Amino acid sequence: MTMRIAISGHRGLPAAVEQQVDRLIRDALAELGDQQVTGLSCIADGADTLFARAVVDMGGDLEVVVPAQMYRDGLPAEHWPAYDSLFSAATLVHEMDFIDSTSEAHQAASERMLELAEELWAVWDGLPARGFGGTADVVAAARSRGLPVRIFWPDGATR
Repeated sequence: MTMRIAISGHRGLPAAVEQQVDRLIRDALAELGDQQVTGLSCIADGADTLFARAVVDMGGDLEVVVPAQMYRDGLPAEHWPAYDSLFSAATLVHEMDFIDSTSEAHQAASERMLELAEELWAVWDGLPARGFGGTADVVAAARSRGLPVRIFWPDGATR
């Protein structure tokens, strides 16, 4: 049976925190043993990409949820090669109907991931969202659905 895991998490993490988060995610995936994993991600820079890359590296399937037609253009240009690489590695792509990459589009994409997942993994410092559609909002949506949430945040880390 396949475990379907959605990711939500912070962008713009310091490099040292990214390394710690990457290790935490990879360790958690390794704990699943031989269980097949399908990762659901919007593959934004930061936590989304760390998770997606770890899933692919460890032999899992990646499903990408694209929040809007203009989504990639709204990501930092230096992230585009990683985005494109993971996008082409996806076994399935879910495209939302939004054109502009807005907070509403991002939240709707996150809710779509929650519909498709059995669990949410969140790279979250526990603080309120900085804007609508942030990690705290996605965690709240998952919890309101009764979806299990696993939080990843290194001890002592800050954004």
